[in-house]
Amino acid sequence: MTQPEPPPREGLPPAQRRQAMAAVLAGVALATLDTAIANTALPTIAADLGVDPADSVWIVNAYQLAVVATLLPIAALGEIVGQRRVYVAGLALFTLASLVCALAWSLPALVAARVLQGVGASALMAVNVALIRFIYPIHELGRGLGLNAFVVGVGFALGPTVASLILVAAPWPWLFAVNLPIGLAALALARRALPETGRAGHAFDYGGALLNAATFALFVLGLGEAAHAGPLWRVLAEFAGALACGVALLRRQADHPAPMLAVDLLKRPLFALSAATSVCSFAAQGLAFVSLPFLFQHALGRSQVETGFLMTPWPVVVALMAPIAGRLSDRYPPGLLGGIGLAILALGMASLAALPAEPSVVELTWRMALCGAGFGFFQAPNLRAIMTSAPPSRAGGASGIVATSRLLGQTTGAALVAACFAVAAAHGPALALGLGAAFAGVASVVSVSRLVVRPGQGAA
Repeated sequence: MTQPEPPPREGLPPAQRRQAMAAVLAGVALATLDTAIANTALPTIAADLGVDPADSVWIVNAYQLAVVATLLPIAALGEIVGQRRVYVAGLALFTLASLVCALAWSLPALVAARVLQGVGASALMAVNVALIRFIYPIHELGRGLGLNAFVVGVGFALGPTVASLILVAAPWPWLFAVNLPIGLAALALARRALPETGRAGHAFDYGGALLNAATFALFVLGLGEAAHAGPLWRVLAEFAGALACGVALLRRQADHPAPMLAVDLLKRPLFALSAATSVCSFAAQGLAFVSLPFLFQHALGRSQVETGFLMTPWPVVVALMAPIAGRLSDRYPPGLLGGIGLAILALGMASLAALPAEPSVVELTWRMALCGAGFGFFQAPNLRAIMTSAPPSRAGGASGIVATSRLLGQTTGAALVAACFAVAAAHGPALALGLGAAFAGVASVVSVSRLVVRPGQGAA
């Protein structure tokens, strides 16, 4: 067994820090924009390839499944070979896969390329927060995490608009081709400026990686089947398979020094509460983002274009608030900041659930902006709490939990929207928003409860 390498010194020099953050944020922007762009362009791609719209959904599903299945194994790999290597490899794969997507001649070819692109995006998401942990000194970490949240918010806000502008001027392959110059430039910066993060001395667990992939892929497939009223036997089989694989994974890695599913970190109360806060908050966001288009178009009679503009205030205000909250989290307890932000989010979602029958644009806009302000005020402080409650040697595992909790929360929220529609029919969007407000309220209480937990409590 090789001896672990020592971690790098605290933070990078300012000039290198700026270059390193530019490389990290470019990758985050690519992964974020790509998700929103592909969703918007599905009808156009399906028509051009001559495939059924229902089949074209696999362009999105293949990407998401690849991300979910590989996130934690790639995060674990980052602790072994170094987050820098994983990030550079992921960026190179994402850029190459974007070229293959642009050249795809059929739906199967495009879906296969999207799987590769999803693995590349998974590498970017699995280690980007861990890299920020080493790019900034600990007393400025909130600033770096706030910038990360800012780019994510801008990416979600601009994604549909960018897709529409590209499709007006060029055919759909350019949606993927535009990634090439950005990816190559980010790759050059990453190779030059990203820090070495130290390496663990244990070997990679390939069997554990397969069990982890099966656990999360089957769980997400089961949620999707349940949400779309799939056959009961298939839903139960997928959930049972996910449970069996998850139990086998936990048993296999019970004595592992750095398990992929970071149960060692979840024994730390501050880390566990922060992860639970993240899952609940992203479930609330998922409930909102899936149900709001139905509310605007079906219940309020707004056009698709109007719906796009009405959805924009939320991510825009998130992007504006995230850097402010990030800087504040370097001075004030993240549990307090997160609790305030999530309480504001709960209030905003409750106000959307209780809309008047014919609301004006102003009435809709301030409610969406209130939700964005609350979510933006929570995100960076919560990231800081997660990363600082884990030891530097487990930064990769903590970063993997950050990405996984976000995906699980969003997936759960989307599935619950379908359940709300089945229960309440025309009132499904309002029920989903009310449920989202409840999730945000619970998350606020969990966040505030971190104030009574000592930072080192439960640490190994």
